[in-house]
Amino acid sequence: MSRQIHIGNLTLGGGAPIRVQSMTNTDTMDTRATVEQALRMVDAGCEMVRITAPDVKAAENLGRIKEELLRRGCQVPLVADIHFNPKAAEVAAALVEKVRVNPGNYTDRNTGKLEFTEQEYNDELKRIGERMASLIDICKRHHTAMRIGTNHGSLSERIVSRYGNTPEGMAQSALEFAQVCEAQDYHDLVFSMKASNVKVMVESTRLFVQKMHNLVDPDTGSGMDYPIHLGVTEAGDGMQGRLKSAAGIGALLLDGIGDTIRVSLTEAPEEEMPVAYDILQAVGARITQPEYIACPSC
Repeated sequence: MSRQIHIGNLTLGGGAPIRVQSMTNTDTMDTRATVEQALRMVDAGCEMVRITAPDVKAAENLGRIKEELLRRGCQVPLVADIHFNPKAAEVAAALVEKVRVNPGNYTDRNTGKLEFTEQEYNDELKRIGERMASLIDICKRHHTAMRIGTNHGSLSERIVSRYGNTPEGMAQSALEFAQVCEAQDYHDLVFSMKASNVKVMVESTRLFVQKMHNLVDPDTGSGMDYPIHLGVTEAGDGMQGRLKSAAGIGALLLDGIGDTIRVSLTEAPEEEMPVAYDILQAVGARITQPEYIACPSC
């Protein structure tokens, strides 16, 4: 069982129900459209609403979106989705309940380097800690959670040089970022291993959880136990998107892995929630409706 953290008024992990989340696809600068879509998502069962913040202006507008949602009686936790701009993450972390960052934003830029000495490898890890210090400090002061989202295909040169663009590399990258955060006494963390390939997503997540549990703290005698976010990136639409999501998310849930899920479909985000709840129902994780069993030969 993972540790329990708080994302606004929502508990995650530690025996709490597996949470369902999704992401808006509106222009974040269009406050009205984003709020309206977020409300439709919440009405469909969304428990965390993720909103992209590609730059500082968009991150600042998350505050206005949050104010309008509260004015309309909606207290759903907001998650800022940061892809490329560390400064946007710092702005958002003071406004919303959770930020999602890509480890690649904090590594050295691509230089074409193929080999790293042990000293060079460790020096870059040290620089990552220094680059993340400001964001971690803001998160600690505002009680903001953070998701470290490792994506297949966007690993740093340092990781690829040692592990390749593999599930092992994804898991190791996430583990190193967990250690960076722990070294700065920050623990409100969620981790995800995302890929559009179901096999890669499942294998990397299992590896990361195993690595967490095996990394024993000498003071407590126990390993890491951070909550896990599950999802198959760009699963698609229609039956393909539903089958890929069910295969990847369902397999890990049956392993006892996963504290929040997002079904990523190229459809309106409110269409993702029924699929997510169907997956949870199918594996017995959250029973939200009667289960009908029919035998064709009876």
